[in-house]
Amino acid sequence: MPIEIFFRNDHCEWIDVEAPTEEDLDFLHERYEIDMLLLEDTIDPNHLPKFEQAGDVKFFLTRENTELERNSLNTISDISTKLGIFLLKNVIITVHRMKNRSVYEFKKEIQLPDCKDIHADKIALNLAIKVIKSFDDESQHIMETMDNVENEIFLKNTDSTYQIRRLYQLKRKSGLNTRILNISADWVTQFKTLNLNDSEITDLRDKHKDVVADFEHLNAQVTNLISMFLAMSDQRSNQVMKVLAIYSMYFFPITFIAGIYGMNFDIMPELHTTYGYFVTLGIMALIALVTFLYVRRKRW
Repeated sequence: MPIEIFFRNDHCEWIDVEAPTEEDLDFLHERYEIDMLLLEDTIDPNHLPKFEQAGDVKFFLTRENTELERNSLNTISDISTKLGIFLLKNVIITVHRMKNRSVYEFKKEIQLPDCKDIHADKIALNLAIKVIKSFDDESQHIMETMDNVENEIFLKNTDSTYQIRRLYQLKRKSGLNTRILNISADWVTQFKTLNLNDSEITDLRDKHKDVVADFEHLNAQVTNLISMFLAMSDQRSNQVMKVLAIYSMYFFPITFIAGIYGMNFDIMPELHTTYGYFVTLGIMALIALVTFLYVRRKRW
């Protein structure tokens, strides 16, 4: 997508660049005297959020949570996409490698009459709030998914391998989002250097703190749920072993007696007893009954 002057009024000009080429970056470097290293940061898929100032240029590199589901959850680019915001005197330049939800939504809002006198710093603030809000939406989605998994674990008989895999994915996703938000505290704090009201900056800070707290809570909840799930799995395994052990108690003494009488000796007095066979069976039954009563009394 070519460089687009999307919005202009008496106070500022908003230039949006989607999927920039090398020619686009060279143009921004020459036309607005933006450091090329800063421009290259906007196309690095795994670059961490940051704030940097070079001369009159203030650069906010933010990361927005993406709704795109990926199988791998190894890097922050698997759950988020970058939005670079350059602030000059009366110009704001946004650069992003792919379609950005925050930019897309605010492009609709800025056309409303209430935004006709908006200035560059206020545009940057609105974009920043939407970026943070994308993580708020993600935390709600993860919470709902975790509730569904919890219900399936405790109320339904589902595949344990599948559930532990889902819990692991939730933990990975929650951890990556927490990492991004913690690093984003730097650029959120730097909004105090802009020409904005304290109340407006407070809204951004409060939203950031709320989302960080939500994900920290999610991390703890997912970890506890994994521990509970593993404990339940161990309990089921122990229950199975317990049943097998009890049955072994029944048959061990009986097997011992059968093993004795299975020995091929010539002199075994009991072999010539008229009721020896029935007496032996009775002793085996008695042993099994005594074992059953003992286990019942111990509540095993």
